[in-house]
Amino acid sequence: MGGQREVTTSLDAVRDKNLMQLKKMNTALFPVRYNDKYYADALASGEFTKLAYYSDICVGSIACRIEKKEARVDRVYIMTLGVLAPYRGIGIGTKLLNHVIDLSSKTNVAEIYLHVQTNNDDALNFYKKFGFEVTETIENYYMNITPPDCYVLTKFITQSQPPK
Repeated sequence: MGGQREVTTSLDAVRDKNLMQLKKMNTALFPVRYNDKYYADALASGEFTKLAYYSDICVGSIACRIEKKEARVDRVYIMTLGVLAPYRGIGIGTKLLNHVIDLSSKTNVAEIYLHVQTNNDDALNFYKKFGFEVTETIENYYMNITPPDCYVLTKFITQSQPPK
């Protein structure tokens, strides 16, 4: 059969023309349906929302919302990050998260945060590897799922200085 073909993973921006891909990904990954505001926020975040492709197949996504914290300082809220089960453990989620962390360090983002269900040990361990820490616990955050409580995980960003 010959040599092994190199499989590539790539990230692509979410735009109006491929927004349906993000909707399909969310339907496959998450037990909730997202409203129009979610998708408007994802589109408005520009480069902070990405689709992940494995050998040209859409297998994951990260969707963020940019929030103004102070005059010229933003924070990024990770609304969703997910990778289809057969493609987990090969670095796709890492690539998505690193993209947002790297982009944040080059812009005026002071922190990145997200909510994680308190029993989701895989997600907690994943984010902690990237320097996220539990900064709050919110009881009864989720409706219709058990447990309803979540942790707020936050990563404070150190801005990379442009060369002088």
